[in-house]
Amino acid sequence: MSNLAAAPSALGQPAARAVPNDLPILSSRDLFATHREVLIQHGTDHYRLRLTSTNKLILTK
Repeated sequence: MSNLAAAPSALGQPAARAVPNDLPILSSRDLFATHREVLIQHGTDHYRLRLTSTNKLILTK
C-alpha cells in the first residue's frame, strides 16, 4: 500500500492521506499555544510558520 495521496474523489475533494506510523506528530495546538507564529531553523535558514485568522497555516522563508 502506498503512502502517497490518492487521486481526487469524484466530488473534486482531495482523498485522505495515509500517515506512516513511525513519523512524529506535532500538534499545531502545541506549536501555537502562546504565539500565532513560530520560527523553524533549517540549517542556516529560518522559516516562519504562521497561523492565520482563518485558521490556515502559512510557511514563508
